[in-house]
Amino acid sequence: MGFSIPAAQMYRFWTMLAHYHGQTVNLSEIARSLLISDKTVRHYLDILAGTFMVRLLQPWFENIAKRQVKAPKLYFRDSGILNFLLSIQTEQDLYAQPRLGAFWEGYALEEIIRFFNASDEAFFWGTHADAELDLLLFRNGKRIGFEFKYADIPKTTKSMHSAIQDLQLDHLYIIYPSHQTTSQPFSLQKKITACTLEDIINNKVNNA
Repeated sequence: MGFSIPAAQMYRFWTMLAHYHGQTVNLSEIARSLLISDKTVRHYLDILAGTFMVRLLQPWFENIAKRQVKAPKLYFRDSGILNFLLSIQTEQDLYAQPRLGAFWEGYALEEIIRFFNASDEAFFWGTHADAELDLLLFRNGKRIGFEFKYADIPKTTKSMHSAIQDLQLDHLYIIYPSHQTTSQPFSLQKKITACTLEDIINNKVNNA
């Protein structure tokens, strides 16, 4: 595909990136760990993003009087590759992971973006005061927010209310994994609905 990188070096790089799944990218930190330059890290990331192996989700900036996160967040687009690089071979291995929530976030985020065909209109948002939104989509003139929570009973948080207010969201969805055979979306508060991926894909929600 027009690039030549030693396979062992790229494997080390991929393995390192697996530990950054769902986090903002720190080029210098990765470069120091692998004893390569920031420029080389950027080059490798561009290759992986360009071949659809990883997603560099860009931050959204709002005109507010708060310091906002400027670095992109990194996600593996194929959860199978992520599991392989982290030596996750069984369902039990997956559930034993301390960052299971980040795994769910990456998987569900990718499914939502794919369903809405919104790669060019997908962002995350965060402030240095720890307010954040996992995914921001612009749909038919509306601002739709998504939070991904690995929980049996999702709850609202202060961060969600900050996102609704600061970003002037039309609606926010909390996407959680339902372990039941049937599920229905339910309202938690005004402008906040909890639902599953299946609810979104099967058009069971009104505002998405």
